[in-house]
Amino acid sequence: MSLLSDFINLNLSETTEKVIAEYIWIGGSGTDLRSKARTLPGPVSDPSKLPKWNYDGSSTGQAPGKDSEVILYPQAIFKDPFRRGNNILVICDAYTPAGEPIPTNKRHKAAKIFSHPDVVAEVPWYGIEQEYTLLQKDVKWPLGWPVGGYPGPQGPYYCGVGADKAWGRDIVDSHYKACLYAGINISGINGEVMPGQWEFQVGPSVGISAGDEVWAARYILERITEIAGVVLSLDPKPIQGDWNGAGAHTNYSTKSMRNDGGYEVIKKAIEKLGLRHKEHIAAYGEGNERRLTGRHETADINTFLWGVANRGASIRVGRDTEKEGKGYFEDRRPASNMDPYVVTSMIAETTILWKP
Repeated sequence: MSLLSDFINLNLSETTEKVIAEYIWIGGSGTDLRSKARTLPGPVSDPSKLPKWNYDGSSTGQAPGKDSEVILYPQAIFKDPFRRGNNILVICDAYTPAGEPIPTNKRHKAAKIFSHPDVVAEVPWYGIEQEYTLLQKDVKWPLGWPVGGYPGPQGPYYCGVGADKAWGRDIVDSHYKACLYAGINISGINGEVMPGQWEFQVGPSVGISAGDEVWAARYILERITEIAGVVLSLDPKPIQGDWNGAGAHTNYSTKSMRNDGGYEVIKKAIEKLGLRHKEHIAAYGEGNERRLTGRHETADINTFLWGVANRGASIRVGRDTEKEGKGYFEDRRPASNMDPYVVTSMIAETTILWKP
């Protein structure tokens, strides 16, 4: 293994200007990530300077076998924490050879919404709290749990410290540093209420970059858990019973909300979100009905309510925002497996562009 590590850690810049670009895209399920690498003649920092590429869409559930070519358009670049040096990770979206976005390309529509002049003027900020569960590879049971059994009840695990409370911290810290190295605006991590479950936060990020950064962070986490021999789960309710589910709480503000008088703008935005509750729930992740039960810090999936400092609400407004009369709010409805392109752009569309 040490010999393998020697090769993996080779410094290419000592012998060549060539770099490796790992092209990353979302597969046919809408949640699975795919990637492949290519050699470039030299360093690149602008996605528009990268070549388009193609892949076999029939092998990812995104094209028929008789017309299987799907084209990758590079959209965002991050430093590669695995190969390091000038090597890069490239977030891509996918198109037909005729240039039409394929059905699973949610970034294309999001980019249109975020490029609308009214949205651009409001400079929408997002902070996304990505919860996830680490599973033992062969049994698909949470890390640290006795196989086929359960640990003690919830209580000591949230932000817990110690070998009997925090399981997987080496993976979590590796991911944290790798994201910082990559240039992702990761703002923190913490252990969650259910043991074996963790959270990282991305943001504040503006517009489409929030989705790019969350997908890049998910990719890096998948790669690190792959190395560790642990399975990453974004299931919104991985364990049934008296255990918390996993969400992707989305904190949001616009320029108008952050300025004086912003609290009134926030209340109007929340009112609009309530009027489109069903549409948002339908787009906020698969299996969310197992999580949004009205228990375990959630509101019931069929009920829309908001409150100050209320973690059992659909929308939570912080005490600081109420006190200062401006700030942001948190949409607590998105599931951990949500598509950040869909959620962020839908919130902007509803609160800025939609006219009831």
